[in-house]
Amino acid sequence: MAQRQRQIASEDSEERKLRYLHVYDWILDFIAKNNLTGGDKLPSSTELARLTGVSLISVRHALDKLEHAGKIHRHQGIGTFVAKDRIVSEPSRTGRLLETLSPSGGPDLATEVLAINIGLPGPEIAKALSIEIGQPVWEIMRRRSLGTTPAILEQAVLPLSLVPAINESDLQAGDSLYTLLAERYGLRDDYAEQSLEVDKPTAAEREALDLGPRDQIVRIRGVSFTADGKAFDCYQQTYKASDFVFYTSGSGSRHLLQPTDMKQWVVLPLHGGKSASSAKKVAGRSGR
Repeated sequence: MAQRQRQIASEDSEERKLRYLHVYDWILDFIAKNNLTGGDKLPSSTELARLTGVSLISVRHALDKLEHAGKIHRHQGIGTFVAKDRIVSEPSRTGRLLETLSPSGGPDLATEVLAINIGLPGPEIAKALSIEIGQPVWEIMRRRSLGTTPAILEQAVLPLSLVPAINESDLQAGDSLYTLLAERYGLRDDYAEQSLEVDKPTAAEREALDLGPRDQIVRIRGVSFTADGKAFDCYQQTYKASDFVFYTSGSGSRHLLQPTDMKQWVVLPLHGGKSASSAKKVAGRSGR
């Protein structure tokens, strides 16, 4: 008797799974057949239940899966919409951030300079930059937005020994940080080593990128090197996972950094000191 009850429960579970998968596939077919694109509205949950002949529970399960896969966006009280096409990021390419995004030259991203600070590197950043923990660094925080939608949060960490001064007005004007470093200090990125992870956002990342409770992020941490192997920039880039596709190519053999070197990627305030610049928001366009 108990074995029969377990068999029935298993069959019911499998049937429920098949029902939500039926709705999942039906919605994708509906989008394709009707040539719907990003921002187009989909039928309501009630209407989807009627059209597919399944329960609202199965419809909501399917919508949860589609949203998690980045196929749709749901806005409470407004409706369900087809997700916009995701931006292709090629983080293995060196140079300006916009040049690592497709289409060529990158999408039209606006840039905000959130803060420029002087601090002390955490142990792992100090190791990555081959400097002493007590050696001060610049910390530059910027946010890229696609239209009015936050897309990428950036942190750049530069040793003051290599970059003694930063002209804040240049960054406010939207100039490329990498171009400025190359022109003024001869620091040109020949190669980079980096790690990529999918994670839950921190509170700061959630606020800066206006993320919902179910959103995940892709976090890239890396170090840029000159042709002679000098590390000059530790960077972190945080992306909303559902908005980007990541593509990598090429090969590497240096392995100067290991994933274990990147767990505490932090800059600490100078003891008793103040930030070089309080948090600011400055519109413009720029590269990495």
